[in-house]
Amino acid sequence: MRCTIISRAGQVLAHGRLFISHEEDGLRLNLETDRGLILPGGLLEDDGDMTVASGVLADQFFDVWGMSDLTLSIQCGHQGDAPNGMLPPSGDIDMSLL
Repeated sequence: MRCTIISRAGQVLAHGRLFISHEEDGLRLNLETDRGLILPGGLLEDDGDMTVASGVLADQFFDVWGMSDLTLSIQCGHQGDAPNGMLPPSGDIDMSLL
């Protein structure tokens, strides 16, 4: 799913996509930026919980961008009919990261 990483000042740091990869030891949450940088998150719990996996990914954000209190804006759903291809506002989910 598409996402945007935003600083606490509102600056867009990166656009990218969240994806889950199959690893030998389980399923891993990852982020790939549009510039090709892949940030590995943690492993998903057996019940599908992503709490630990997203925490590991948030640590990666700090290592890459050197700041905390970032916002991960996730675009989900179908693209709207808007000419600019933006999703409807109801399709956005913001998650504050540590």
